[in-house]
Amino acid sequence: MDLHGVLEQAVTGLGYELVDLELSNRGQMIRIFIDKPNGVTVDDCALVSNHVSRVLAVEMDFDYDRLEVSSPGLDRPLKKEADFVRFAGEKVQLKVCVPLNGRKNFMGVLRGVEGAVLTLEVDGVPLTIELSNLDKARLVPKF
Repeated sequence: MDLHGVLEQAVTGLGYELVDLELSNRGQMIRIFIDKPNGVTVDDCALVSNHVSRVLAVEMDFDYDRLEVSSPGLDRPLKKEADFVRFAGEKVQLKVCVPLNGRKNFMGVLRGVEGAVLTLEVDGVPLTIELSNLDKARLVPKF
């Protein structure tokens, strides 16, 4: 099993969602972003960190120097189709790979996703974007 699969299984087994995984310094630092419906606390991060470090040592014998576990933040990235379903009605910022109407960056209200195509309302006008064309997608924080 690959690193992402092992970590996703470990994190979801504790009742959290694995939002993102980053490896840096040639895999020597692992950064995990977790979430749950009520939000993530420091205690949640400590719990997941302790569990994941044991899983990496026992199941994978994965060599790393540093493990960081944190919440995805207010500007949470949207990665999976389920994220776009969950956050329908929220304001999002998107960047596409192939320009649409001469633009690559969009901000609007996420209206939903159906059949791997999301609908974004930009200035009152619906815009459809294929999930495969997304480079980045994030929630816009509410203050």
